[in-house]
Amino acid sequence: MKLSVIITTYNSEEWLRKVLLGFTVQTEEDFEIVIADDGSTSKTAELIAAFQGKFKHPIIHVWQQDKGFRKSRILNKAILKSNSDYLLFTDGDCIPRKDFVAVHVNEKQAGYFLSGGYFKLPLPISIAISEDAILNQKCFEISWLLKQGLKANFKVSKLTHNSYFATFMNWLTPTKRSWNGHNSSGFKHDILVVNGFNEAMDYGGMDRELGERMFNNGMFSKQIRYSAICLHLDHKRGYANEEKIKNNMEIRRFNKKHKIIRIENGIDTLKI
Repeated sequence: MKLSVIITTYNSEEWLRKVLLGFTVQTEEDFEIVIADDGSTSKTAELIAAFQGKFKHPIIHVWQQDKGFRKSRILNKAILKSNSDYLLFTDGDCIPRKDFVAVHVNEKQAGYFLSGGYFKLPLPISIAISEDAILNQKCFEISWLLKQGLKANFKVSKLTHNSYFATFMNWLTPTKRSWNGHNSSGFKHDILVVNGFNEAMDYGGMDRELGERMFNNGMFSKQIRYSAICLHLDHKRGYANEEKIKNNMEIRRFNKKHKIIRIENGIDTLKI
C-alpha cells in the first residue's frame, strides 16, 4: 500500500464518522486507516466496525485504557501496528478533501516530512455538515460554507482548487513548516530513528516536538498547507492544562538547545 493514515480519537463518534466518510471518497484508494484510540468507549469500536469493508484495506483499531491524555503513547502504538513505510497523521476532527491522501502520496520525498494545516470551522457549521455534503464535497466549496454562515476573509483562499495558486501560497506563507498532528506525513523509518512521539509530554506541542527532533537529525520539511486540505470541526478541549503546556515548552526548549534527536520515553518502551 502507498501509505497508512493514522487518525487519533477519543470519545468523539459524531466527528470521527464525518472524518471516515471523507476518507471513503479519496481519489487515491491504496491506503490503510489506523485508528489511534486513547481510551474511547465501545461506541467508537461500533462505529469503526460499521466502516469495515468500505476501504481497500481493513481498518486497524488500536485502543488503550483511558488513563487521561496519552496521545503520544497511543500514536506510538499505532505506528507499530501500521503496515506501510509511509505514514500520514491526522485527527478524528479533521475531514479530508478528496485529494488529501493523493497530495501526501505525490509530495512525499526522501529526507523530508510534509507539513499541512487545516481550515477551522465554527461549531454551528461543524454540526451542519451532512453525510451528503461530505460525499459530494459541497462542504469544501466556499459558496456552500458562506451560505452556512461562514464569514468571508482571506483564509477561505486556502480552499482553492487552483494548483498554481496553492503552490505559490505554499511558498509565500510565513507559517513554519512544523510537524502538525492534524496534517503531516513522513517515512516510518525517519520517525523510528528519533524514537517516535515523546511520552513525557501531554497536550500542547507534542506533535511539533517530534518534528523538531527530526530537524535535529538533519531532515527538512515541505509546506503543503494550501494543497492538502482538511476541515477542522470545532470542539472543547477539556484536557488542556496550562502547567503541562508550560512543561512541554521546557522540554522543547531543552531539546532545541541541546540538539536532541532521540528521546528516552518514546516508542522503544513499547518494544520491551
